[in-house]
Amino acid sequence: MFRNNYASGRVLTKEPKDLRLRLIFVFFVLLGTLTAVRLFYLMILQRDFYAALAGGSREVFSNLFPERGSIFIQDSRTGEEFPAAMNRDYFVVFVDTREIKNDADAENVTQKLAEIFGYDEEKKLAVFLPINKRDDPYEPIENKVDEEMVDKLKEFNLPGLGFVRKTFRFYPEGKLASQVIGFLGKDQTGNDVGRYGIEGYWQKELAGSGGFMTGARSPAGGLIPLAGWSFSAAEDGVDLLLTIDRSLQYKACEKLAQAKEEYGAVSAALIIMDPKTGAIRAMCSVPEFDPNQYGSADSADGYNNSTIFTQYEPGSVFKPITMAAALNDGVITAESGFNDTGSRSGLCSKPIKNASEKIYNYQSMSEILENSVNTGAVYLAEKLGKKKFVEYVENFGFGIKSGIELDSEVSGNIDTLFENKPEKVDCYTATASFGQGITATPLQLISAFSAIANGGKLLKPYIIDEIRHADGSVDKIKPKEIRQVIDSRAAMLVSGMLVNVIDKGHAKQAGVKGYYVGGKTGTAQISGPGGYSAETNHTFVGFAPIVDPKFAMIVKFEKPQRTWADGTAAPVFGDVADFILDYYQVPPER
Repeated sequence: MFRNNYASGRVLTKEPKDLRLRLIFVFFVLLGTLTAVRLFYLMILQRDFYAALAGGSREVFSNLFPERGSIFIQDSRTGEEFPAAMNRDYFVVFVDTREIKNDADAENVTQKLAEIFGYDEEKKLAVFLPINKRDDPYEPIENKVDEEMVDKLKEFNLPGLGFVRKTFRFYPEGKLASQVIGFLGKDQTGNDVGRYGIEGYWQKELAGSGGFMTGARSPAGGLIPLAGWSFSAAEDGVDLLLTIDRSLQYKACEKLAQAKEEYGAVSAALIIMDPKTGAIRAMCSVPEFDPNQYGSADSADGYNNSTIFTQYEPGSVFKPITMAAALNDGVITAESGFNDTGSRSGLCSKPIKNASEKIYNYQSMSEILENSVNTGAVYLAEKLGKKKFVEYVENFGFGIKSGIELDSEVSGNIDTLFENKPEKVDCYTATASFGQGITATPLQLISAFSAIANGGKLLKPYIIDEIRHADGSVDKIKPKEIRQVIDSRAAMLVSGMLVNVIDKGHAKQAGVKGYYVGGKTGTAQISGPGGYSAETNHTFVGFAPIVDPKFAMIVKFEKPQRTWADGTAAPVFGDVADFILDYYQVPPER
């Protein structure tokens, strides 16, 4: 029989119990969803961070701090590559002086270190004193020690001696191309930073970008996993492949250094360029330095690459530029003549004369270059007029930086050409026609001569062949034409004249048997506060073979103890040119 529960004052219902169950169910669903979302965040989105963290401090370090990119040079014939700058693990040798119990221990440790590292008595004392203070857990003794020396030290089982592995910059080729490569030094805060050359110019790209970690820690210092930690991995620096050919660099720089000593020159410079592309195959600046021991260089001046940093009055190597401009503009022809009286008055405060005050009488255009006639170059400038002459000087690339990818390039100086009225050939224009009163760098000169060699095209010189990014992508650098400076006919005519300079003129030692080689000497007095001194700079610029040039090259000596460039720069050019033609297996043509 149905009983009315209302009669007893009680109401039976399932609703409160059902509500509690539903709330519990919703709670666990939300908790499960939150846990799944968090696991997805931690295991998928933040996987790199926790994988690095689980791997230990070294993996965390490598994921936060990028690896500096390497620099390579090459064999331009085969494409084989050679590291010129790379990262290498060395050791820091230190002493925990708390383990040095007495003077005898300190003396023994110092003596063994001296045997391994070759200390003199002064250095031994400088090491003994900090080792013997006995209260320092970390007293660094030597940096950048290789593993072989560490193994020798370990055999002594010395008290307190410890070793810490550390990555340093290493230059496997030593002094080879040192001013091109530069070095890795320290900034004011003690951080690694590229200095000079490639290391300096490409500092940002080589260094890469650092990663980061952000988040919260517990009062005890541990990580709080659910506190929103975020992680971004570092991006390693780019690797760079240079256009420098290892064999050409070695041979050319070796010959240049030997000649510098033989001639008693203060410094020397040499560039080998592919005139068809603008690629630099060798770039020498002597004296050199070892970037592995850059602090041992005689002075900071040795870090500068004189092929791009040192501007100077080029002298007579500038005459072919003037000749090319006059031929291209049509103010003369290859058959034109000039009557030399040995002097040109009325332009400067003193008459302009030829070297050794020679008088050449009638001269063909080719003979102006063969005999290096100053008054003949002035004649060409006057035929052009100042405005046109200055236009050609600028179009050949003088007075502006080339934009080569190296630190500390300078622009040279042609400001004197703008000091007076543009239509009047003045003293500055006249002297500039044979390379005085203006300055240029060896790189600018070789670029201008390459334009003559390749049919009149001024190309941007470049030294980076490939840029290799951390993601595997590669940027291949292509040759870049800046402008057509002269037409191919004018270039061919000047090239032929430059062959005569070697065959008939003063530069016979620049020739190579079996080949048509063209070039020009320059012996330029060095200007100073009191005018021009007796000291000179010697230059030779040329290219070969004439019809299909494989290379263009400049050789320059500062203040050699010989009189003329035909006895210094010219023979070095000839020796290196002979090697290049054989190296590239260029068949003889004459």
